[in-house]
Amino acid sequence: MDRLKRILLVEDDDNDLELTLLALKENNLANPVDTVRDGEEALDYLYRRGKYQAREGDDPIVMLLDLKLPKVSGQEVLREIKSDQRLKTTPVVILTSSREDRDMLETYNLGVNAYVVKPVDSRLSSERSNFSAIFGRSSMSLRQESPRRRNKGPR
Repeated sequence: MDRLKRILLVEDDDNDLELTLLALKENNLANPVDTVRDGEEALDYLYRRGKYQAREGDDPIVMLLDLKLPKVSGQEVLREIKSDQRLKTTPVVILTSSREDRDMLETYNLGVNAYVVKPVDSRLSSERSNFSAIFGRSSMSLRQESPRRRNKGPR
């Protein structure tokens, strides 16, 4: 039996972290979840630097990324991984309190797959997908079209 791939959750707020983990559990997600607390730590995890130098296993199947992070912002983390040959195909779901159109547009332009406004709870599955269906298969695409990009023609 194949080993389930890991999810990387990047969240600095304790309450949001707990709510997100609860939502994943309520949606019967079996994948293990690794958590990091700021953008710098997320990059260290992905590039196996510092305390993550000996991290075993593949890259995460998906990253759940907050935008407003200490040290390195979520936008900067997203910009860096989407410009990296090895990491650019990693699906990224933004979990943020920002309802700003400019944040949503910027992240979609950088290649984000979905944008979810917190708080995250069990209703998250109705936002776009069933977590167990998405995270259970590595080949599934999480791409969600930006509402502002519809009917705009080719990119």
